[in-house]
Amino acid sequence: MSVSDRCEVCGLALARGDSGDGPAVFLTFILGFTVVPVALWVAMSVDWPLWLHAVVWTVVILGLALGMLRPAKAYLMALQFRHRASEYDIPETPESRADPRN
Repeated sequence: MSVSDRCEVCGLALARGDSGDGPAVFLTFILGFTVVPVALWVAMSVDWPLWLHAVVWTVVILGLALGMLRPAKAYLMALQFRHRASEYDIPETPESRADPRN
């Protein structure tokens, strides 16, 4: 998953704040802590064959990971921008020139 070099709306240099593998690592931990207890509860509640558990939970994990990867990457990039905004090339706007805090 690649990030655009610049934001099409505001011109922010997005390529400087690449989050790397951070979103995938966080999703691995979050999905592991949430899906494994559910899988264990289902395994104790219903009597599915082992192959059916393997198929169902593989599809669930892959679907959740692929579906949540893009929002997780966007969230981490937003956090990086908020806490380390100096790494980004923030374009000057008329409002930021008028406001001395920016």
